[in-house]
This record gives sequence, C-alpha cells and structure tokens, in this order.
Amino acid sequence: MKTFTVNTRVGDLAANLYLPEQANQTGQKPPVVIVTGAWTTVKEQMPAVYAKALAENGFAALTFDFRGWGASADSIQYLEDPARKTEDIRAVITAVKSLAEVDSSKIFGLGVCASAGYMLDAVAQNTDVSGAASVAPWLHNRELADQIYGGEASVSNLIELGEEAKASNGVFIEAASVENENALMYQAPYYTEQGRGLIPEYDNLFNVASWKPWLTYDAISPASNQDKPVLLVASQAMALPAGTEQYLAKANTNADNNVSVLWLDDVSQFDFYDVEQHVNTATKAVAEHFNAVLAS
Repeated sequence: MKTFTVNTRVGDLAANLYLPEQANQTGQKPPVVIVTGAWTTVKEQMPAVYAKALAENGFAALTFDFRGWGASADSIQYLEDPARKTEDIRAVITAVKSLAEVDSSKIFGLGVCASAGYMLDAVAQNTDVSGAASVAPWLHNRELADQIYGGEASVSNLIELGEEAKASNGVFIEAASVENENALMYQAPYYTEQGRGLIPEYDNLFNVASWKPWLTYDAISPASNQDKPVLLVASQAMALPAGTEQYLAKANTNADNNVSVLWLDDVSQFDFYDVEQHVNTATKAVAEHFNAVLAS
C-alpha cells in the first residue's frame, strides 16, 4: 500500500493506493478501482477493507479522503454534500489517469453505502470509466428521505437547521456516540465499536449544514441516464433496500439493461462494511463483474 497525495482540480486529496502482489512480481499494470465509503467516513474504514480485498482479486484500488474529511484539509469541513463529493470523485478519476502504477485505460468505481449514489453519478457519461459497482447501496430521493427522517415536516425542520448552520459557517455535532443522544447516529453499531469503525483516523463529526444537500439529494432519477455497466450488491436486511429496487427499476427504463443487482441473504448494512465472509462474497461478485466488463 502506497500513501500519497492526489493532485486534483478540486485540490490535494490524501490517498492510499493498494496494488496486487502479482503486479509487483510481473511489472504488469493492473486495472484500478476507486473505492469510496459511507457518510462521514474516512479512507481507513470500509474503503480500506474493500480496497485490500480487491487487491487480492487482482485489481489496484485507490481510496481517498474527500475535501474536509480525514487527512484532506479544506476550509469547509465535515460537509456531507453529495454534489461536492461527486465532484471530488470525478476529479480523482481524472487524476488517476496519470498514475504510473495502474492501467489508466481500465478505471472502475466502487461506492459503499452513501457514496453509492455519488459514485454512480460520477461515472455516468464519463468516458474515462469502464464500469462501476456498489455494495450495501444507500440510494434515496426526497420521498424516501421523508419516510426515513420522520416525515415531510421533520425533514423541512432539519433543512432549516442546516441552513442556519450554513449561515454561521457550519455547526459541528458528534457523528456517532453511545452516550450522546444528540449525535447524528446514536448507539449505531460499527461507528461506535473499537476495531470496526471507531478508529483514530475517524473524524466522528458532522456539519449540520449538510442537511439540505443530503436530504434533497436524488440518487435514483439519474439511473435512467446511467450508461456504464453497474452491479449493485445488496440485501433486504440492509438499511435501504427500497432505494436499490427503485434505482434498478429506473435504470431499466432505458434500452441498455446495464444495471443488475445481486441480492445476498440476511446481511445487515454494517456487516457489509467489514465482516470477512460478506466482504469476500461481495468483492468476488464485484471482481467478476469488472472482469466481465474487461472481457467484453
């Protein structure tokens, strides 16, 4: 694994590049997968888990910290803005083309959880990308957001709080806690567990100004314009299976039939992040998908 800085059009982003052993032994340049994770997370969490697994399956994998998260310094911090993070991914895709260690003609994207939508938006109509996948995709639109966050009035209230925070240059709250009831994720597994998501690199902060861009984000409608071969690895036991179902239905309104879903049995959202059995199953499916794209 190589730690370095990716120089992109949105600024310098901290990154890690994982290379398969056979690439080091043969000198051949492997295809590369850009891997992104769940909301509020950094590159050392579930992105690192999947990057390592992809390297074991013959792919190079690049993880990075979005602007204002982890080791990527920025004047705007801890902002979960889908449009901003999507632009970061697009910028990294462009920058990856100059990496000497990888085959820049074979670029893929893998988004886990919330960044599924960001990744799928970033690769659509992007001629530099061969294909994409998502694991445990969290894909919502305003209708689903209203259902998840307590109804239209509750969502409107959160948006108002977010706009007030934005006007004051950001208000930060704890992202995950087992004690703080006002945390974004109160008593959430993974994020609050040592040896899982609770690692030293995790910022564990959330900018309240995120509420409007997050809650008004539509990750589903763009499916009708998705031109890349996409595999979604999901489970009915994960957090938001309805979003995956709706994305697939919307994608199937075009003639390409280029989006497919692999449904796994009884895998929770958080277990997709780091439980070895489920990570290996998901990664194998993703690697097979990418290899099929390369073969075609």
